Amino acid sequence: MTVANVGEFGLIDRVTARLAQGESCLLGPGDDAAVVAAPDRRVVASTDVLVEGRHFRRDWSGARDVGHRAAAANLADIAAMGATPTALLVALCMPTDLDTSWAEELADGLGAEASLVGASVVGGDMSASPTLTIAVTALGDLAGRPPVVRSGARPGDVVALAGRTGWAAAGYTVLSRGFRTPRLLVEAFRRPEVPYAAGPEAAGLGATAMIDVSDGLLADLGHVAKASGVAVDLTREAFEVPRQMRDAAQALGVDPYSWILAGGDDHALAATFPATATLPPGWRTVGRVTEGAGVTVDGAPYAGSAGWDHFRRTE
Repeated sequence: MTVANVGEFGLIDRVTARLAQGESCLLGPGDDAAVVAAPDRRVVASTDVLVEGRHFRRDWSGARDVGHRAAAANLADIAAMGATPTALLVALCMPTDLDTSWAEELADGLGAEASLVGASVVGGDMSASPTLTIAVTALGDLAGRPPVVRSGARPGDVVALAGRTGWAAAGYTVLSRGFRTPRLLVEAFRRPEVPYAAGPEAAGLGATAMIDVSDGLLADLGHVAKASGVAVDLTREAFEVPRQMRDAAQALGVDPYSWILAGGDDHALAATFPATATLPPGWRTVGRVTEGAGVTVDGAPYAGSAGWDHFRRTE
């Protein structure tokens, strides 16, 4: 059964029936707008869009996978501000011949990822479109803390990382070469494992700057360096190459550090901390903040691409 057969409101009913509402949702789907609790009296908001053929392919990922990825990309941005995600709003534009089960399973993935942080899908919109597109807006709560922005890094700070990098990029390369294994890498591309709790944790520890690593560690730390007016130097030895990634890189003729340093979509969190800060488990030091500009590796410019560019690379 296609979305054209069911119609807009029939599809909305099917999708919303699959979405559980968490404590932050005071009024969910069904009215002109949702009502979400904002105990802090400030709301952190972020939006992102996934376009078929640019950010995902249906022959590579199932609808639930796409739902997880779409939610994770936005929830990670909220965590990177030091906030706790509370709600998602989703706009879905789709071809009229799309099977209704795909939209329903997308909702399952969105809801499941949101539930990992106690957030809810509270509303959105639907429209017909020749290109399948998912736009997600995430909301979050700072719980009384100041936001952790990109412009706070200072010379002498340490650069630390929570989560993994390179896994999703390795999975992308595997899929783009026509393979489906190693499955561990492919699944990392399909469903990122985001360290959501590390964002508020870093804020509580006095992080001076923080960013979601969505486009590549070098590229995203470049945003921090530019906003803060500093330089960042990473230590290559701080990044271990997992066996599965090393084996895949050798088989595909790829430098695994190009995945680790410049690969996106894992949504790790990178932050800067005062040198005196004690990092908890899950955070590891990977570099230093110095005087100057730009990002280097072991004191030298990185020779390869720094990361993803939405107006150049396609899937």
